[in-house]
Amino acid sequence: MTEKKTRGREASTEADGKQAEQEPESVRDRIIRTAWNLFYKKGFEKTTVNDILREAGIAKGTFYYYFRSKDRLLDTLPVLLDEKYRALAESLPEDMHAFDKLMYLNAEVHDYIGRNFDCQLIASLYSAQLLKEDEANLLDQNRYYFRLITKIIEEGQRKNELVRTKPVTEIVRIYSLCERALVTDWCMHNGSYSLGDFSREYMPVLFGSFRV
Repeated sequence: MTEKKTRGREASTEADGKQAEQEPESVRDRIIRTAWNLFYKKGFEKTTVNDILREAGIAKGTFYYYFRSKDRLLDTLPVLLDEKYRALAESLPEDMHAFDKLMYLNAEVHDYIGRNFDCQLIASLYSAQLLKEDEANLLDQNRYYFRLITKIIEEGQRKNELVRTKPVTEIVRIYSLCERALVTDWCMHNGSYSLGDFSREYMPVLFGSFRV
């Protein structure tokens, strides 16, 4: 009986330990999602830390444990985008043409950006990275986004679906460049058109020369 109780306590302790390890990340993610949702609804300037605390259901100390200020949340855009890419990657058919996979991901993520993010805020982030005022986290090659695109392009070359005249790294760079160009134009037009629809029409044109 005592041995069973001991094992039960050990199992409970182990489970609590795993939950404790997972909880900080889930709290951080909740802060990020809540903040960006408020930035979209109210605007970045009008959103306060107290707004984020209230919507996320957290204490002020918890917020400042993860972020020094509201401004630091602007660095977390890649977290949300990579989360979207992970979800989309799970639904990609293995037998889909590599080029079609890339176009599908591009259109879906640009739909997501257009519907959930303020174009002026995106423009500010692009500008900050261009002026080297912040870490170039959108261009971090360790991001899931770059790993996923690289994998698709490598598979596309192996299956002779994408050209082999250029190295994978260069094709990845051109692909991400085309995506940034589309988002930049959308920002410059103050989000006056659907980024997703625009990308569906013009990304295949911009990147089409890489398809076999």
